[in-house]
Order: sequence, then C-alpha cells, then structure tokens
Amino acid sequence: MTQRGRHRRRRRSRALRGALTGAALALTAAATMISTSQAEVADGPGGLKPLTAAADTARLDLTEHQVPRRWLGRLSASMGSPVGVDTVLASADRTLRPTDDCTDTERESLPIAPAATRAYCWDDADTSGWSPGAVTTSADADDDGRWGADQVILSAWSREDSATGGRMARVSFVDADGSGRPRYTSALLVLPVDGGRDYRPLASTVTGMVWYQDKLLVTADAGDRNALYVYDLNRIQRTSADTTAVGRVTGGWSADGHRYVLPAVASYATGTAPGAARPDVLSLDRGTAPDSLVAAESVPVDDDRPTRLWRYPLSTDPDRTGLPATDSAGRTEVREAYRTGARGIRGVLSYQEAGTARPQWYLGAAVGTPDGRGTLWRADPHGARATECGADRSQRCWSGAAGSLSYAPRTGELWSQSGHTLFALPLDSVDDALG
Repeated sequence: MTQRGRHRRRRRSRALRGALTGAALALTAAATMISTSQAEVADGPGGLKPLTAAADTARLDLTEHQVPRRWLGRLSASMGSPVGVDTVLASADRTLRPTDDCTDTERESLPIAPAATRAYCWDDADTSGWSPGAVTTSADADDDGRWGADQVILSAWSREDSATGGRMARVSFVDADGSGRPRYTSALLVLPVDGGRDYRPLASTVTGMVWYQDKLLVTADAGDRNALYVYDLNRIQRTSADTTAVGRVTGGWSADGHRYVLPAVASYATGTAPGAARPDVLSLDRGTAPDSLVAAESVPVDDDRPTRLWRYPLSTDPDRTGLPATDSAGRTEVREAYRTGARGIRGVLSYQEAGTARPQWYLGAAVGTPDGRGTLWRADPHGARATECGADRSQRCWSGAAGSLSYAPRTGELWSQSGHTLFALPLDSVDDALG
C-alpha cells in the first residue's frame, strides 16, 4: 500500500477524532457557499508547457552569495551564543485560538471545498499591523516530520518599519505538538551589516518560505537585488533591549520588541537579463532525487503573460546542509521548468505519488474577484482542473487570501494560511474534490 493509500485509511479516524471541529468548519463553509452561488466558472489555464530551451531556463538561474563567516562570528561574539528552535519554543508566550474562538470573518476566509479539518486564528494583539505571509513546517525540515522532539509550524509576517519607511519581516515559531491552543513566539529576520557589527531588518514581505534541514529559505520583494535569503536555524540570536529600534542600541541589541533575531547567512540573486524571473512562492518536493526547491512567479491576474513554474536541486553535500546545489561558480541551475496560463499564483506544490508517471502541480491562485476568494488548481502537461463548489460549480472555493502550500507526508496534511487564519486539510481531500 502506498503512503497516500495509508493516509486515505487514516483520514477516516482523523475525521472521527475531529468531528466537533469539522462540524463547525463545515457550517462555516456551507454559509459561505451560499454567497458564492452566483459566481462564474473561471476559464481553465490548460496543461503545463515544458520550458526546455537554454535561453528560457537560464533566466531562472540563481547566483549564491555567502555572508562571510567572520561577520556571523563577530555578531555572535557580541550578542552571545546562538540558541536553537527548542529554546525559542520553550519561551513561547502567545497562543493561537481554536476555530470556535475565531470570528465569523476569520472563519469565512477558510476554504469552502475541500473544507479545512484543522484551523487556528492568531493573537489579535500580537498580529495587529502585521500582514501574513508564507507557511512551512518541520515536515519540510526533516522527513520524520519533527525538528528534534518537536512538531513545529513557521509562519511569516511583515509590516511597515516606522523608523525607515520600509518594511520588516518576522517568523512565528508555533509549537504544534497537539495542544488545542498552540503556543508561539516570533523572531525578526535581519541582515548582518558593517562586517557583523550591526544588523538591519529584512525590508520585504515573505510570500514564499521553505524550512529544509537546518536552513530557512525565504523570498524577497522585487525591490531587493536578491531573490532569496537563507537563515540558519542553529544561529538564532537573543536580543537584550526591548525597544522599537532594530540593531545595536545603547546597552545591547534590539529587534522592535522581539526577543530573538535570525541573521541571514546567504542570499541568491537572479540575473538582470530581460525576462529573468524571481521566485515569489516556494515549497519543498521530496519526491525528486535529490530533493528539490519548487518555485513559481506570481503574474498579476490582469496580465497576459504566462506564469513560470520551476525547481532547483537541493545540495547533498554534508558541508552544505539545507542549501540549493551550486556549480563551481556558485550558480544554481534550474532542473525542470514549465509555463502555465494560471495567474495570481500565491501557493505552489509539486507532489508525485509512488507508482505514478509524473508529479502533479497544485496551484493556489487569487482570481481578482470582489469576494476575494481564490481557486485551487491541479495541473500537469495534459491539463488542469479546479475544485468546485455551489450549485453553479464555482471554482472560487479556495481560501479567501490564497496563501503558500506546505505538505506534511507523514500526516498527509496540506498546510496554508489565509488572512489571520492558519489551517490544514488532507491532500487526499483535494484530490477527491478534483475527481
């Protein structure tokens, strides 16, 4: 029996264990479905078209830049020894709310079909002024689904930096070991500067994020010369001053009130040639050899350009844990690329079930409609299908603000985030809804 086959049997027992939560979510979905009954069916994007010409794939390549080790060493010498994820989780001081404590607006942002089987809402006081971004989990980090003894969810957030007029980004570490009210705390994402004598905020939203081995890879806005930044989860630094400043301050180190910072250890730049693409969304695919970092650009809904999907091989070198593979010139080359007619992509996932000929690509897309709902496509070279809901078979059934996709193979769950709501559902339920 395949892994996904075992998940189909497990799904029945999970449904019984989560009956109350499932009932609450189903009622919300049913109420929301009524409001979409007049929706038009979206045009399909068609099948994926392979990009094989060197001129096309070279536009997707990256160039690696390592932060000098002496910079990181100088920062640690001044801030103190780095700590790990377990230390951050042990200090979690915020709590996610279960579904029953979410507001009607928060529940309405959940998918209609398939329905979420688990959902949590963030602490309003903690997230006020912050915009949600990408999600990844310890199932990406390690194939046993845990980081050490812990199951962990990471959620990215960004907001305006009042001091600079730019932005700042953080990652919330959620202890997902089974509590109905998971606890969390956050670390600010920063970039070492001045030879490691100071740091500044990552001035970007984080629309894509993957935790692979001991590294966290995140996307950066188009205004940044780098497309990706890399953070080492063994290099989390404690701050020592509780101020709104970010960086070295009189008497210590500050991070806009956060107790932890994550300093970048590497970055990846795209080319400058016309047509060079930046990854806007990311996910991990363990079904390739080696494991691969899956990426997609997010072409605006009203643009007539096709969207590109591609993957980078991840390194198998024990001295390069968690990093993309590079050649002797520090270049990361694309191994597979496609174009699709789907636009407004906010989440991408590539998954290949054992015994099948090719991977399926799942695309969570915004559709630019007044109700703000998205569409979830499953695509391959032969075509694409979307989940449907309502009497008119509307395809606007996905989460309100379509977010990133992260798959946990051991539980069979697909994690995502819509607005201020974090949720999961079985990937099997997506396939069942698609037929």
